[in-house]
Amino acid sequence: MRVIILVLFLLICSPAFAAQERINLSVGQTVYVPVYSNVISGPKKVPADLANTLIIRNTDLHNQIRVTVADYYDTKGGLIKRYYNQPETIGPLGTSYIYLSNYEDEGGVGANFIIQWQAAKEVNVPIIECVMVGSQGRAFVSSSQVIKKDTE
Repeated sequence: MRVIILVLFLLICSPAFAAQERINLSVGQTVYVPVYSNVISGPKKVPADLANTLIIRNTDLHNQIRVTVADYYDTKGGLIKRYYNQPETIGPLGTSYIYLSNYEDEGGVGANFIIQWQAAKEVNVPIIECVMVGSQGRAFVSSSQVIKKDTE
């Protein structure tokens, strides 16, 4: 009996079992993605402009997802641009991106994207990130955060 309990305990505590518990599936989400069109640095607080690439990776091996909203907002929460007039379909393991030049400075240090995606059935949740690259070797990535759309 002790052997059975020990085996069950080891199975439950194993990394493979724990990894299975953390797999996120969804039929759609609203996602907030931080974007830095510039960062402030140095004692003179000089803004350094950054090029941004918003990347949406469909991590599902068999199913497509549809991105229905990709809206870009500035530091004060004002809408700068809506990127999709119709849904963008991303096939299994496919990727879609939106590029913002380093000359785009409307967003500011607090810019962000709101992304909404959906699928016909539960799928692996996509990876949504923004890669920011500037001069002098500056480069970093910001991760997305799932948010509730209607909080009124």
